[in-house]
Amino acid sequence: MAPRREMIAVCQMTSDHSMDKSFETMKDMIQRAADRKCKMVFFPECCDFIGRTREESIDMAMYDTSSFIAALRQEALKNNIWLSLGGIHEKVDYSKENLPNVDSKVGCKPKNCHMIIDESGSIVEKYRKLHLFDLEIPGKVRLMESEFSSAGHKLIPPVGTPVGRLGLGICYDVRFPELSLWYRRQGAEILSYPAAFTVNTGLAHWEPLLRARAIETQSYVVAAAQTGKHNDKRSSYGHSMVVDPWGAVIAQCSENVDMCFAEINLDYLNEVRTMQPVFQHRRNDLYSFHANSATTPSGELNFGGHKISKDTVFYQTGLSYAFVNLKPAVEGHVLISPLRDVLRLNELTDEETADLFIVAKRVQSVIEKVYGTTSSTIAVQDGPLAGQSVKHVHVHIVPRKPGDFKEDQIYKELEKHDRDGRPPRTPSEMATEAEKYRKLM
Repeated sequence: MAPRREMIAVCQMTSDHSMDKSFETMKDMIQRAADRKCKMVFFPECCDFIGRTREESIDMAMYDTSSFIAALRQEALKNNIWLSLGGIHEKVDYSKENLPNVDSKVGCKPKNCHMIIDESGSIVEKYRKLHLFDLEIPGKVRLMESEFSSAGHKLIPPVGTPVGRLGLGICYDVRFPELSLWYRRQGAEILSYPAAFTVNTGLAHWEPLLRARAIETQSYVVAAAQTGKHNDKRSSYGHSMVVDPWGAVIAQCSENVDMCFAEINLDYLNEVRTMQPVFQHRRNDLYSFHANSATTPSGELNFGGHKISKDTVFYQTGLSYAFVNLKPAVEGHVLISPLRDVLRLNELTDEETADLFIVAKRVQSVIEKVYGTTSSTIAVQDGPLAGQSVKHVHVHIVPRKPGDFKEDQIYKELEKHDRDGRPPRTPSEMATEAEKYRKLM
């Protein structure tokens, strides 16, 4: 087997309020990387600009169709190279993306977006910074990132790139190991933390944090950084670096506008993981890790021997899925089930159990909203004597209305609702219902 080794370029910039200046710097760096036969170029947070005021930062934000992004996409195509744009001030059309906080002032602020562009010039992924640095100590300090940026709202699985599977973060995200551990569990081989660290925090924490993330996930960590004085109010630490899966710094810039180059060796990564199999030694019987991350259904699912079409699934995570009912007891009666074939509730792992009931809570909220109620019956028929007709753990969500069932009659209805002689619904009916819920999830 051929060695899995590829070169990357890591860029260090001193952005200011001029996007034209930023573009010229980035264009030159892309050319240098291409000349060195690099497969991917990593740029820092705020590689587009650093505003002089909060208002300027908001006003200069751009859509992903902007001329600035279009020009960088063209450079990727021209040089046949992948780009990591480590932090673009992204203006978002909330009405089209169905994001939360659409009507709030907070929600309408730009996103801090880590954008990946492939060698054809296509935008293949966008990660919006999850953790915003807000600090207010009366009389001492006030730093509120949320005044000019709004947080992302979902986890993005690692991106397949020519240099490896890449987990995306931005700056302050590096202080949250849960994110990096989730990426590792999702198959990441490289973690990227483009940043604009202040000088004080950079001196104390920059390298220790990056090395810690590399060691605990046994992954490469790539961190492009801003450096120097951006304006009278702001300076950055610099020291862009690459850390290998053993925790060694294998490339680093100093404090000037510059580039460093590193080899990503996935064979070495696998060697480290084989010799130190820490993820096999985790005590999942004593502690567990759960992340709320939705996925897109990609094919039929098995539900106790029954095939569930992806068109009838309206929400799915890495462990569970929610789908509409073939013969609902009442309108809005839906089901949630683990992806793994499991007969009884006590056979689920702790992580599967947590995910199943977290999904149940989310689905309950949406179903109650759709049907204008504030009550639901949530039930698990665990085994044949409890009325389980499909041999696969599942949770019933039944929206309730005044006078619908007497006392505990709902439980008798659940025992016979799929065996009462009614004709099953058509696939078209079920797909239409699922689409209605999907938009709200």
